[in-house]
Amino acid sequence: MSMWRRYSLGNLVRVLRDPRLLRGETRRLRDDALALNARCYRLLNRAERVDVMDEDWDNLVVLDACRYDMFEEQTDIGDTVTSKLSPGSESWEFMQESFVGRQLHDTVYVTANPHTYKLPNDTFHAVVNLLDDHWDDEHRTVMPETVVEQTLAAFERYPDKRVVAHFMQPHFPFVGETGQEIGHAGIEMQLDADERSEEPHPWNALFHGEVTDEETVVDAYRENLDVVVPHVETLVDQLPGKSVVTADHGNLVGERTYPIPLRAYGHPGGLHKRELVEVPWATVEADERRAVTAEPPEAREEIDEGVIEDRLKSLGYRE
Repeated sequence: MSMWRRYSLGNLVRVLRDPRLLRGETRRLRDDALALNARCYRLLNRAERVDVMDEDWDNLVVLDACRYDMFEEQTDIGDTVTSKLSPGSESWEFMQESFVGRQLHDTVYVTANPHTYKLPNDTFHAVVNLLDDHWDDEHRTVMPETVVEQTLAAFERYPDKRVVAHFMQPHFPFVGETGQEIGHAGIEMQLDADERSEEPHPWNALFHGEVTDEETVVDAYRENLDVVVPHVETLVDQLPGKSVVTADHGNLVGERTYPIPLRAYGHPGGLHKRELVEVPWATVEADERRAVTAEPPEAREEIDEGVIEDRLKSLGYRE
């Protein structure tokens, strides 16, 4: 629809009769502007992006949606800590660029991220998907202690493989004290009845101006990092070999985009703003490295599509 047809006198009359339509149009304009920003950023820093599977490690710990600056400020993990640029600004983009089209048969992937189901079946030697039997219904995510437990079990089963452990935190849902106070229900309570969705998402609500308490949401996000860090420390202490702690992507907390200076939140796909793709790279050295061998992939356990859809909604990937 052309701009002139959309902004016709007739539509203006409709808005005057039902002001809620104006809020919907504002939401559409914000989404269009964000898409334009993404196109402008997409080609930046391509040569600098890290290929995580080509790096030197025995154990790769992936935090979901973890900013480098907050990691550096809030944690003390690693003998050396620097930053690298992720190839993606959201999880599936990271997986596509890092895993798809490769035969990583010397590696086992233990994951709490629901996008893993899209990976070709022959990508890894084995995939341990925690989204079904290990899902926490109360918090609507996979808790970090579960990732630790299942990663250690995977290492016992596959001692001659590299291991990738993909935690869901600090990604929403927020599982700390502040996060539990706002949670899904707390965000929904701040929305008008006509704006409520089945799974209200705080970053989207902030971006569209439907929720204004930015400080509390950011505090809950920071808290999620504090929650997961002790579990990451436990894991790297118990896994033999060299470990690297990184993230699939970062998370915007109100930074301005370009060329349209919107305040953006969350991790929109394709928006390769540096604050969004700059991720931690914390290296934990080891005196001994383990011998790794590649073997044909094992059959992957299938997960019901309804379960996948539910997990995607709970984690904010579906509105």
